[in-house]
Amino acid sequence: MRALIHRASQDVRRGERGITGLETAIILIAFVVVATVFAFIVLTTGIFSAERGKETVFAGLQKARGTMEIRGGVIVTATPPDVDTIQFAVATAAGGDPIPLDPAAPALRTVIAYRDPITVDNDVPYTVTVIVGDADYLLEPGELFVVTVARADIDGGSGPPDITANLRWTLEIQTPVGATIDLTRSMPGEIGTVMQLH
Repeated sequence: MRALIHRASQDVRRGERGITGLETAIILIAFVVVATVFAFIVLTTGIFSAERGKETVFAGLQKARGTMEIRGGVIVTATPPDVDTIQFAVATAAGGDPIPLDPAAPALRTVIAYRDPITVDNDVPYTVTVIVGDADYLLEPGELFVVTVARADIDGGSGPPDITANLRWTLEIQTPVGATIDLTRSMPGEIGTVMQLH
């Protein structure tokens, strides 16, 4: 009888070992599943963040590559004491993308705004003269265009401004791609027929 009880208790212990092994396997599988889900979430978040970072870098590059620069000084012609035109030469920045400079384009065009202490005009008509390059009004690398703004075309609501001696004014050149250029100059103490402003 004693042997029978001993054997029965050993059978019970063996059964418990089997259950303990099964429970351990279930817990191990649960850990693996949780770790897999966590790894998937971390990888997905990382890939999403990397894509957003890449988009930001490409947008910054496009903005930098779409930038034009002023070449030389700003030329002002006048019939003293009245200023007639403001002219400046533009080219693309080194390695830059083409910039549309067609003043008559209905969309995707460069806009020039004029500001001084009295007058604000957010869309000033201008003309473009091609110095170097083809005549397609698309400023491409290696080309040089001269932009001319006539004072008579500037209208802040009360007609053309009086661009007189010592007046500080700004032309803001807003391209559809690239950075905005602020061209701020001060008129000299005496108005001449042709003046170069630095």
